[in-house]
Amino acid sequence: MSKQYKLVSCTINGKRVEKMIDVRSSLTDMLRDDFRLTSVKKGCEVGECGACTVLVDGECFNSCIYLAVWADGKEILTLEGLAGPRGELSDIQQAFIDEAAVQCGFCTPGFLMSATELLAAGREFSDDEIRKQLSGHLCRCTGYENIFRAVKKTMLRRLGREQEAEEV
Repeated sequence: MSKQYKLVSCTINGKRVEKMIDVRSSLTDMLRDDFRLTSVKKGCEVGECGACTVLVDGECFNSCIYLAVWADGKEILTLEGLAGPRGELSDIQQAFIDEAAVQCGFCTPGFLMSATELLAAGREFSDDEIRKQLSGHLCRCTGYENIFRAVKKTMLRRLGREQEAEEV
């Protein structure tokens, strides 16, 4: 059985790239194997755990069930793309540290990418809406409350409501 390949051109973390890809490859495999973006975790590989979550044109997708060829012409953002120009952490990454929302760290990149999508909306979300946005992720270590608190505090801070953020 011969493999079929397709040239995929996309933008990954702000950098335009091209790669010849096996048409059967997942976006997870392309990002990890071809571009060494290891924040994209291989967990369940069936779209249930959220560890492989990336943003495609600003929307969250489980990259394990997203074919790499579908990324052609798209803008992909991984956790590596959240860092500032000198490698400084983004506000949501710092909030995860401040709120002890990280334990083993395997699920963290996926949670951060879902939080990034939510925060990009630039509006206030209810507690239930935040929890729903984060519900596609499995975490065996943290109990989720610290993750929720990190996202809510970052949202409130971005909305200029520092005092409320401190009370969360």
